[in-house]
Formats: sequence, C-alpha cells, structure tokens
Amino acid sequence: MYLGPNLRCSEPNRIKRLYLIGMSCVSLLALNACSAIPDSGPTERGVMNAQKDPVRNPLQFQILQVTPQIAGILASEVPPLISSLDSSDNPVAHNDRIGAGDMLTITIFELGSGLFSSGGSPAAAGGSSEGGAIAGVTNQNLPPTQVETDGTISIPYVGRLRAAGLTPQILAEEIRKNLLNKSQNPQVMVRISSDIANTVIVSGEVHKPGRVVLSTAQERLSDLIAISGGANFPPEDTHVQLVRGSRTGATDLGTLESIPHEDIRARPGDRIHVIYQPRSYTVFGAAGKEATEVPFKSPRVTLAEALARAGGPADARADPNAAFVFRFEDPIAARQLGLTTPPTPLGIPVIYKLDMMEPNSYFLAQQIPMKNKDLILVANAKINRFYKFNQLIGTLVSPAITAAYLAK
Repeated sequence: MYLGPNLRCSEPNRIKRLYLIGMSCVSLLALNACSAIPDSGPTERGVMNAQKDPVRNPLQFQILQVTPQIAGILASEVPPLISSLDSSDNPVAHNDRIGAGDMLTITIFELGSGLFSSGGSPAAAGGSSEGGAIAGVTNQNLPPTQVETDGTISIPYVGRLRAAGLTPQILAEEIRKNLLNKSQNPQVMVRISSDIANTVIVSGEVHKPGRVVLSTAQERLSDLIAISGGANFPPEDTHVQLVRGSRTGATDLGTLESIPHEDIRARPGDRIHVIYQPRSYTVFGAAGKEATEVPFKSPRVTLAEALARAGGPADARADPNAAFVFRFEDPIAARQLGLTTPPTPLGIPVIYKLDMMEPNSYFLAQQIPMKNKDLILVANAKINRFYKFNQLIGTLVSPAITAAYLAK
C-alpha cells in the first residue's frame, strides 16, 4: 500500500494505525460527548439544582422529601366535597313546600248553600251524596291556580294569600280560616298539580337529563342520577358537580356510591352536572414502562400502586433514590405543608421526592393518594449517560478491533 513518496506499510500496520487514530478521536470527544447523548429525563441532581435556579424555576416550586408528617397531610387531604354544601343549621331538606311557579289544584267543600256552589244542590255543584257522602255537601274545584313570582295566589272572596314556603296542608288551613265568615263550615284541600319549586335539574352524561321532582322520600344525589337513567360511563370516570345557590362541590360517582356521608340529600333548586372526566396520571423518566398516560380505573389510587402500574424504576437505568411526583397542590394542603410558593390558576406547584431505597418509603407511598393529572418522574441514574457512551464507543471501535484481530 502506498502511504507517501517514500513510505510504505503492510495491510496489518495500516489497520492498526486506523485503530489508533479512531481511539485518539474518541478520547478527544469523550469530555463533551456525554452531554450530547440523549436521555429519557433528568437525574436527581438535575431536578434538585433546578429548584435553586431562578431561570430554570420561574414557578418557584419547592421540593419536599416525603416524611411521615407529609404523608399524613396528603392522606387526609380532600377536595371541596359535596358534603361540605350540607348546611349544619338546616340539615332537613323540605321537599313538600309550595314555591313560585307551582300550579295548584284547590278544592273547596261547603255545607248547604255556599259561595262556590250552585243553589246548594250537590248535583249542580258537582258534588254527590252517594257512597256515604253527607247530603247537602258540595265541592268545587277552583280554576288552576299558579303561584306568582312574589309567592302569592289569589282566591275568590279571600284575596291574595302568601303560598310560597307553605305546605299544601298549611295553605288549605289559611284559606279555610278566611272563608269561615263567608261560607257554612268550609273545608279546603290543596294539591300541587305541577311542581316546579321542589325539583332539581340533572344534566350532562346521563341517559335521561332533565328536571326531576323531589318527593318526601328525601332522595339522595345518587338516587337522582339513577332516576335520570344512570350515568353513561363508569362511576370512577364520572364527575358529579353540585351547584347549590352560590356554592359548588364535586366528587366522582364512585365516591357517592361507596361513601354514604358524601351522598347527601338533594334540595329544591339544586343543579347536578354529570361530567365524563376520566382521571389519569403520566409517567416519565426511567420507569419500567415507556412514558405513558395511566388511567385511574378505580376511585382511589395510591402512589405505591401508581409506581407499580408504571413498572417501578427500570433496573438498568433508574435511580431508585429519586422518584418525584409533580403536582399542582390544593391551597389548603399547601398551607398545611408550609409552602410559600406563589399560587397559579391550577394550584400551588410542588414536587414530592420519594427515596425507594428506604423500606419506610414503601409504607408512606401506600398512604399518599394520587390526584388527577399528577406526573411521576423516576430519575435517571448518574452513570446512565456513561453507560450509553460506552455502548457508543463499542459500536464505533468494534469493527476496527475485529479487523485488527483478523489481520494478525
């Protein structure tokens, strides 16, 4: 082989020279090569250093090592649940009250010749003395009477009476008292023929959305969803929002069905929105599975279960000392944790760090509930890039080594 005007070498020497040149180039690139090698996520040091860098941490998040105290706070943390809307000073829901917009059927019974009868004749007035009825007693149904927006109704020979807030029995007694000096032994019956006030609106992902009339059976929220045909999706993916006056509470249907305390009784005027909201969390970094979104598929998922579903730390590339949970925390829990991070529209950004090399951490992970849209990051091991770099070197020099061996 020709190497220059006066230099020749054999084929084996040429291969050796190429091998040495290749190794020299690899050595020159070694110092900067690791930073250019792709990776699935940061190391523990990368996450911890980002907390201290204002440029890399514009949200000013804090990192909290999971301790028994923190796990206890997170385990007891609950969102604004529906049960918080139940008024302690008025625990009983009154579903038999008359309200504005209701249509009333009013029947007046009179003895002899009365105000509302025709000459005292039972037949003429629509009354009857058959079947044990008292002779001479007439009854007359007044025209359908609607409760006005101010809560009053108008009765002939009586005038205006307040009806809103009264039961039909109380209103009947009020009408009777006002007729005592005008009619002979009057008796009154009042019935709500079209009930508007004692209703709730059920909307959203149910089979039969619409207005549901409450009864004296004191229906609970899950009862009303069942009356509306049931939810279209599984309970754990069904979000139930209750609007009561100016307040709002929410939970999932699975909680209503499994925790009786949360399945409160409905009140007239409530609005129940049933929303399809599948809960999930995401997993990144050196977990056993590739980056993925994992659905809850159950009313409650703990951090231990979430890590197990993600395959746990990958044995070949993960740093089990550093499993992180990224979360926008509820302001109430944030105050209990002593966080001073400025709030965002989504909540208080915080990162919880779990050391999975400590046996105690596995007990703590079983206490911490996952939240919708949480993010789990399993940090990469510090030597992960060096491992990949060594693989890259092997890929580059292996052909040369093989060729040199064959050339001997």
